[in-house]
Amino acid sequence: MKSSKAFVERAVSDSLNLKKKFFDSHFSELSAFCKELKQVKRAGKKVLIFGNGGSAADAQHFAAELMHKVEHRPLFVRALALHTDTSFLTAYANDEDFQHAYAHQIEVLAEPGDLAVAISTSGNSTNIVEALRVARAKKCKTIGLLGRNGGKAKELCDLKFVVPHNSTPRIQEVHGMVIHLVCQLLEENL
Repeated sequence: MKSSKAFVERAVSDSLNLKKKFFDSHFSELSAFCKELKQVKRAGKKVLIFGNGGSAADAQHFAAELMHKVEHRPLFVRALALHTDTSFLTAYANDEDFQHAYAHQIEVLAEPGDLAVAISTSGNSTNIVEALRVARAKKCKTIGLLGRNGGKAKELCDLKFVVPHNSTPRIQEVHGMVIHLVCQLLEENL
C-alpha cells in the first residue's frame, strides 16, 4: 500500500496546487459570473446548462443549487440541465444524432437574455460546441467551464473558466469548486 499512499498524496497535492493557482487568477471571472446570474434572476430569464459524462452530473448539480440553495437560503434562479430530459435526448439521438441534441434543445428553449453554461473538460465535444453556436445565435450569454486549453468552445464563450490541466478528475474538481463558489457568492449578494 506504500505506492497507493504516495499516489494519493501526489493527487491531493496536485489538486490543492491547481485550485490555489486557478482561483488566485480568476476572482474577477467569478464575480462576473455571479453578476450574470443576478441579471438572469432579475430579468426572469433562465440558465441552460449542458455537459457530457461527469460534466453532465456537474450541470445537474449546478441547476439544483441555482434553483434551491447551497447553504443558507434559496437562490430561486430558473435553471435546467439539458441532459435530464431522457425521453427527448434518446428520441433525438435515435432519430437524428446526438451531436446536435443540446443545440436543438437550445433552439427550442432559449430566449434572448438567457444564459447558456457549457461544461467540458476538453472543450472540443461537438455537441457542446454546436450548442454554444446556437446559444449565441439566440442572443444568449455564454459561459464555459472548460479544461486543457479550452478547445473550440473557448472562442464561443463570453466568459470562460479554462482549467489548464490534462487530468479530467483535476479539471472536474476545479469546475465543482467554481459551481459552489459562484452559488455561494450569489447567495451572499442577493
